[in-house]
Parts: sequence; structure tokens; C-alpha cells
Amino acid sequence: MQIMGCSAIVVGGTGGLGQATVRRLHEAGAKVVVADVADDKGKELEEELGVRYVRTDASDEESVGAAIAEAESLGPLRISVDTHGGPAGGGRLVGKDGSPMDLAAFRTTIESYLISSFNVMRLAAAAIAKQEPIDDSGRGVIINTASIAAYEGQIGQLPYSAAKGGIVGMTLVAARDLSPLGIRVVTIAPGTILTPAYGKAGDQLEAYWGPQVPHPKRMGRPSEYATLAASIVENDYLNGEVIRLDGGLRFPPK
Repeated sequence: MQIMGCSAIVVGGTGGLGQATVRRLHEAGAKVVVADVADDKGKELEEELGVRYVRTDASDEESVGAAIAEAESLGPLRISVDTHGGPAGGGRLVGKDGSPMDLAAFRTTIESYLISSFNVMRLAAAAIAKQEPIDDSGRGVIINTASIAAYEGQIGQLPYSAAKGGIVGMTLVAARDLSPLGIRVVTIAPGTILTPAYGKAGDQLEAYWGPQVPHPKRMGRPSEYATLAASIVENDYLNGEVIRLDGGLRFPPK
């Protein structure tokens, strides 16, 4: 599928992974809607690139629907990329004081990542399904974001690992559900990606994680996520799969 001439929505599009993806799709000729809650960064992208920013709460049906409608107004919506973040939560299942993990905190993390990802996916799929198919390329593609923590969650990451594991688990089923409509579903599972959000702490993280990556011995770059996302869009035979983007890293227990 060609990126040129399509409209695309990138949820979490002002963050590190999302912004890199916005830039990559824009450069390739897509009409991009940046859907996020960071108004200042969103407006900066609007002014710099000419993309559209729509304040969007990924957990809210009406909010996501408004961003999708904006994308539809720009052209045939065929690309949805979801990179939104949220509170990761954490702690051991049973703390050192013997208390069980807080249920409300676990529920918040699941809602922020898993349920919100499902919300974006279902609404984007319904919108993409309205487009005319392009030969055997079909109607479009949905890209979700998991994490290698879905496979090797570290001690204290149970809520986050559960949420990201749910995104992994949805991938093949969603692809099968949407196959009659000609819509592909692929998930990217990043490892340690160094984003601007880390600020000055980035140097410390690089020093810690870089040597643990088999090759290349550094943290990942947002541009590498964006390159993979664009490749997924353009490669019609990528479907129902979770792709690890981690340099061969496997998380240790701690």
C-alpha cells in the first residue's frame, strides 16, 4: 500500500515514537492527524509540518471519534498508528510489608494501555472499513504498540506487562476479524527506546541499557520505530504479527 495520498491518524503523536512516526508518514506524503493531549507540542507540529492536531483522549470514544473524523476529512483514512502512553503503575504482587498489589492501580494501567488501545483500534477499523479497497492491498492497516515487557516483564512490572501482553494477544485475532474487510493489524513491541521525554536522565539510561543490547549496543531510536511503521504500511504481506524492535535484548528479571 502506498503512503502517498492516504490520510493517517497517529495517537500519541506528540511523544517520541509518535512524533517520529508523524514525521515519517508526512514525509512520505500522508495527510496526518496528530491525536494527543499535549497541546503545545501538537500545535508546534501543526505549525512546522502543516499536519492537523486534535486533542484526543485515547480512552474516550467521542474524543477518538473526533480525531478520526478530522483524518477522514483530509482524504481516505487507511493508516492508524497508536503509540499513546500512560501511567505504567508497578510494584510487586505482594509487597515487602505483606500487602497485595493495589487493585485500583492495576486497573488504571490496564485501562490506560490495553482498553484504550482497543478503543482506538475498533474505531479506526470501522472508519478504514468505509474506504474503497486498493487492488489486493485492501483498505488499510492498523499498527499497535506493545513492549518486550509483554514477554519478559521485570519484577515490579506486572500491570504494564499484563496490559502490553493483552495488546500482543489481540493482534492475530483482530487481523483475523478484519481480514474480510481487507484491513491488516500489526503490533510493534519495542525494547528500550531513548526518547526526548527522558531528558537528562537519558544519558544514565543509555549507560545502563546500551551495553545489555546484543547489537547494536545502544538504546533504540524513535526514528527506527517510525521506519518500521512505514515499512509495515507499505508491505501488504505483514499481517497478524508482533514485531520485536529491540536489538536482540531480552529483559532480565530486574
